[in-house]
Amino acid sequence: MTQDPRYPIGKYEAMPFSEATKKAWIHELKVAPTNLELTVQHLDKAQLDTPYREGGWTVQQVIHHLADSHMNAFIRFKLALTEEVPPIKTYDEKAWVNTADALLTPINYSTTILHALHVRWANLLESMTEEQWQRKLFHPVRNADVSLWDMLAIYSWHGKHHIAHIKNLIDEKGW
Repeated sequence: MTQDPRYPIGKYEAMPFSEATKKAWIHELKVAPTNLELTVQHLDKAQLDTPYREGGWTVQQVIHHLADSHMNAFIRFKLALTEEVPPIKTYDEKAWVNTADALLTPINYSTTILHALHVRWANLLESMTEEQWQRKLFHPVRNADVSLWDMLAIYSWHGKHHIAHIKNLIDEKGW
């Protein structure tokens, strides 16, 4: 069976809360910026402008998307920790990756954002109590409450998911 290029590590799957899983996912968030940077460090401008799959975003757009998405996620965590089931503001990620900053800004700015953001995010996550992991936010697109535990699962998967897109492209092209 051929792997779906949209989901190189498989689709996101929810998991029940456990201390071991929490530690593993927080570790994955901590190392994601370094893993991303190591993956793209030797790519030139033409390679960064290559879509990771037919109809997909360029490598540069994926990197800027990770910064945009994870900044939004961090803010969502803080809202859920300080408000009762706050509704989140959604955004059109496809439109965001086509704005001038995502198309023209060198990728090192977004990798720098990710390094700093993930340190703050991991510090926040490591401080949370079991009760706080059950706090929720309201996701209007899903029309559902989502726990911070599920948000951690989604975003630990999200970083690995997009880094795998880039690694698969590099392998496919022999870069």
